[in-house]
Amino acid sequence: MNKRVYFLMIVAFVVGMVELIIGGILDLIAADLGVSLGQVGFLITIFSLIFAVGSPILLIVTSHIERKKLTLISLAVFLLGNVVTVVSPTYSILFTGRVISALSGALLIILCLTIAPSIVEHKYRGRAIGIVSMGVSASIVLGLPVGLLLGNAFGWRAPFVLITLLTALSMAGVYFLMERVKPKPSIPIKDQLATLQNRKIFFGQSITFLFMTGHTTLYAYLTPFSKNVLGVDGTWVSLIYLIFGVAAVSGGGIGGALSDTIGAKRTIMLTTILFVLVIFSIPFTTFALPVFLAILVIWGILSWALSPATQSYLINLSPETSDIQQSLNNSALHLGIAVGSMIGGIVIEAASVEHNAAVGGIFAILSVVAGMISMYGRKRSTTN
Repeated sequence: MNKRVYFLMIVAFVVGMVELIIGGILDLIAADLGVSLGQVGFLITIFSLIFAVGSPILLIVTSHIERKKLTLISLAVFLLGNVVTVVSPTYSILFTGRVISALSGALLIILCLTIAPSIVEHKYRGRAIGIVSMGVSASIVLGLPVGLLLGNAFGWRAPFVLITLLTALSMAGVYFLMERVKPKPSIPIKDQLATLQNRKIFFGQSITFLFMTGHTTLYAYLTPFSKNVLGVDGTWVSLIYLIFGVAAVSGGGIGGALSDTIGAKRTIMLTTILFVLVIFSIPFTTFALPVFLAILVIWGILSWALSPATQSYLINLSPETSDIQQSLNNSALHLGIAVGSMIGGIVIEAASVEHNAAVGGIFAILSVVAGMISMYGRKRSTTN
């Protein structure tokens, strides 16, 4: 397999770190800029929403640009966004920096996901997507503990200084290591959305949205869950995030390998059904920390094993719109993060964090239903 896929994974990791990295340093930013925790938390929500909405639109607008050149331009804009974040003296300027980073980051992630399968043999396509997905999952799950560690040690701007430096190195790597990749013909936004009229595709995309909503309903509030329900301190919280992160990173690779081995459909159904069982069982494992950590590892693996299988499934459903399906799937993923975070917050305010797993489990069940409708429902088109 083309080793450049691993470099695309690194680029995806660097870009994806910015999304949730603020979660670990909310209080530091709020204290420094004189704003509330809610205002700082909104920086995560707006970032995820821009990711969800921006990638399919930006993919069309930039469809005529050669992919290596576009990646370099996007990395330059992403670098600018992080520099603005580092030097921001006020909340409004920090907000601007987040918007710049989100817009460029949304395009960079989908570029990595679309370039990877195009530079490998057909039999490695699922695995290539899985490898890049490992970078995305690693960034999302490790971004928060990295931000927590560096922020507490050197101030809240330190994590963004690191990302700025890594972005500059990524630009150098793309320039010297990546080959030119021809762009594919542009597909109008109305045609993109029209693909969702195909019931199989609509419910196929819904799998990711519902799955990530269920996952994030609990994961976004894993810190208060760990402290209030498990009764652990800050050190153990960091260790929990680390364990989850390692498991999630491996999940992307496992999901890609399973998709290539047993097929995308079987991998999707296996992953979603197991995830339902795991998330509902989490509240019953808190009586003993070792038991909770064991289920945490399984949760982490499953949380990102779905992505490569779902994307391979969508590509097989509609090969002629493969780029669009990956873009829409990326949107579904980040929309799920945004909605899951919002719902999790509502649950905590209305009840307690102990109920987040059960609410998340309901959305996980809906993802199983969506998968069954998409893959085994009555056919209405010739697409397989």
